[in-house]
Amino acid sequence: MAVRAAVLPAVGSPLEITGIDLPEPGPGRVRVRLAAAGVCHSDLSLSDGTMRLPVPAVLGHEGAGTVVAVGEGVTHLSPGDGVVLNWAPSCGTCPACARGEVWLCAGALDGAAEVHARRADDGTELYPGLNVAAFAEETVVPASCVLPAPDGVPLADAALLGCAVLTGYGAVHHSAGVRPGETVAVFGVGGVGLAALQSARVAGASTIVAVDVSPEKEELARSAGATDYLIASDTTAREIRALTGKQGVDAAVECVGRASTIRTAWDSTRRGGRTTVVGIGGKDQRVTFNALEIFHWGRTLSGCVYGNSDPARDLPVLAEHIRAGRLDPGALVTERITLDGIPAAFDTMLAGKGGRALVVF
Repeated sequence: MAVRAAVLPAVGSPLEITGIDLPEPGPGRVRVRLAAAGVCHSDLSLSDGTMRLPVPAVLGHEGAGTVVAVGEGVTHLSPGDGVVLNWAPSCGTCPACARGEVWLCAGALDGAAEVHARRADDGTELYPGLNVAAFAEETVVPASCVLPAPDGVPLADAALLGCAVLTGYGAVHHSAGVRPGETVAVFGVGGVGLAALQSARVAGASTIVAVDVSPEKEELARSAGATDYLIASDTTAREIRALTGKQGVDAAVECVGRASTIRTAWDSTRRGGRTTVVGIGGKDQRVTFNALEIFHWGRTLSGCVYGNSDPARDLPVLAEHIRAGRLDPGALVTERITLDGIPAAFDTMLAGKGGRALVVF
């Protein structure tokens, strides 16, 4: 029986909501009925070609649901189990995994090159955009892409743990290493940015500055933990230094992926501070520095993949923060939609509006 899904026919083409035929789960695979899936900017980056993976594809990589069936050899899951999808599973054997840097696994996206399903109308082979194809009523994934949903966390909230919350939390705690009393600036108040603001609050940051192009996001940012809110402009770095005793912040977290924003985040960081880039930018986005300023400022500039997180290790930690009321995934959601609403949600992201749109099945 066909299930409905959001299919990207080709790079740059509009999404199509159509029926797909899924195979039965083979050895080592799991069929999951989705409860909810978040609409992330990475899905947009796949659709416009910023990230290049095989197409046509079923998009969606942030989701949670219930196990429907398991294939041969899957013993740690059973039908009826609540699960979170992990779009970047680690192979456990490559050099990065051997170092414990599972977020840099060389084979993390190998599954995206394997045929996932077929269009129900014409039999066209489809790939899973970022391994898990969460923009569908059901999906079939490798068992390595499935983690048990944390107890006490509704599946709709658990869906956001698969990308936004894990990435935002990891950017603050793992990459930037924010400590109690430090000052933080977060650039971009989308789903990941909101998670980073919440996480900076959890870390005990004293001043938390949110920066975005949209005045409408101020209330959302402040409710997530921002103590100050700035509209992005040519004077943003100067304004941040004014809020931090003319020093700049200890840690800046860039969640946009634009050269100008990365440069501003760097300029907003104190001497000896840390600038963490989470946003995925195109290869044409060039950031320039001169040799003298790199020496003089002594800052650290680092990339951040998936929050530098290990989902198996970090999901229980996030769940404890959620149960204690320190993190609130539901507060990231500004719109609950159906599959048919995903194209409009893409338009909202392009316009720089809203937080996280959540597809609820």
